[in-house]
Amino acid sequence: MLTHLNIQNFTLVDQLDLDIKPGMTVITGETGAGKSIVLDALALTLGDRAEADRVRTGASRADITATFDTSAIPSAQEWLLNMDLQQPDNPQECLLRRLINNEGKSKSYINGQPVTLQQLRILGEMLIDIHSQHEHQSLLIKDTHRRLIDEFAGQTDLAKQVRLAFREWQSRLEHFIHLRDNAADVSARFQLLSYQFNELEQLGLQPGEQAKLEAEQRSLANAEEILHGSQQLAAFCGDDEQGLSVNLHRALHILRNLPEKSAALQTAEELLTSAQIQVEEAQHEIDRHIDSFNLDPARLAVVEDRLSAIYDLARKHRIQPEELPAFIEKLSAELEQLQGGDGKLDQLAQQVAQAEKAYRQLAEQLSAKRSKAGTSLAKQVNEQLKLLAMTNANLSVSLLPLTDKPGPNGLEDVEFLISTNPGQAPRPLAKIASGGELSRISLAIQVITAKTSATPTLVFDEVDVGIGGATGDVVGQLLRQLGARGQVICVTHLAQVASKGHQHLKVVKTSSKKSAESTLVELAGESKVEEIARMLGGLKITDQSLAHAREMLAL
Repeated sequence: MLTHLNIQNFTLVDQLDLDIKPGMTVITGETGAGKSIVLDALALTLGDRAEADRVRTGASRADITATFDTSAIPSAQEWLLNMDLQQPDNPQECLLRRLINNEGKSKSYINGQPVTLQQLRILGEMLIDIHSQHEHQSLLIKDTHRRLIDEFAGQTDLAKQVRLAFREWQSRLEHFIHLRDNAADVSARFQLLSYQFNELEQLGLQPGEQAKLEAEQRSLANAEEILHGSQQLAAFCGDDEQGLSVNLHRALHILRNLPEKSAALQTAEELLTSAQIQVEEAQHEIDRHIDSFNLDPARLAVVEDRLSAIYDLARKHRIQPEELPAFIEKLSAELEQLQGGDGKLDQLAQQVAQAEKAYRQLAEQLSAKRSKAGTSLAKQVNEQLKLLAMTNANLSVSLLPLTDKPGPNGLEDVEFLISTNPGQAPRPLAKIASGGELSRISLAIQVITAKTSATPTLVFDEVDVGIGGATGDVVGQLLRQLGARGQVICVTHLAQVASKGHQHLKVVKTSSKKSAESTLVELAGESKVEEIARMLGGLKITDQSLAHAREMLAL
């Protein structure tokens, strides 16, 4: 629900910090004081259209922030989490902010992060429902009618199952149609892949084979040079006159025959002894290499032919040679998917039929629940409309079968229809001309669906337009009932409605020769009595109007 509203430099408001409480909050004030400013500012944070004239004269921009507690709105929390917009330190709090400059350009933020206007609207519809003549009214949207019926029927889980079943059916159907309509292309693709796979299979490439072949090829290609170098090394180590071993032996002979050796000479003798041993071992390894070395031009030819075949296939498929094993696996997987021809089409057709049957079974269950709930909802709403001085009004819930094809939301199109005069054919709510009538119809629907509605905050702007005192008292009672279940914010000019509020805010407008300013004051005690008395008797407050106001508040 809405917990706080901060408004800066918006129309007639300079600075306003407003805490909104649970229950029913009423906003009153004299005509022209700007009672709807708060609702207009709130609508902007929910994605309403921004205009330059909304910025207070002399200011460069308007800044509006609405703070919501989403603890009772799991859908909003899930959406924020999925969009990575949730506050990590306080995930249940959500801040919607809108900046509008004096050129009419605006910026939108959710929890301090820039967002699109569409994102603001999507989230706003989950947080609050504004009932007025504004475009924000969700009851003019047929999707809302379907959602309310499903919630009223207690079938939101079944509706979700229908959507999932529809997606499964459509996914299988699209795959089947694609294979059926592209059978020739699929067959050609299968033939091509089969040829490519067989060619690669015949190559018989083993894991790591290419690297081993390349190492062997380098060795064989340089065999003569390697052998010549090896022979030079052997001669350098083992020459009887100038070899490393002979010279090291001579050096050690000199050291060992010295009459006295310093520590340094002793160390030198140890190192030369070690070197002599290592040189002799190296010489043995070189000799072994020469003895086992074999010049094999025929093997070189075989290795180069094998590598050439590998490189040619890699170039043919425009990949690196080392990617060939993975490419073979990919071809195998795709071949397996395409294999089967007509037999696979028959199998897919059966799967499509089974998925459609599962969808229709669920959708038919949902249709039956909707039909029963629609009759009950219409009956209860029409009873409320009579209490709201709309005795000739008749609401009906239309479940129009989808003739083209079923959809993700079921087998029918759900819409609320209303007839406000005798003999008048029921029409969609969006066709209702009177804003006052539309507000009362919305109120009646919300009173009935409030127990199951997912939107905890309801806003009513001038819901009591065109109704008298007795009906106004009924409207006030209904709004208070709604407020007891969640949160209701109501702009009203009727004392009968205002007296029912849990919280009372009064719009006060002050004017000078240079400017005008509106602000809100929370009323309590005697100030609340005086405001109710003003609404009852006009500007002149009498003892009688004060007594009447106290009586209304007491009731």
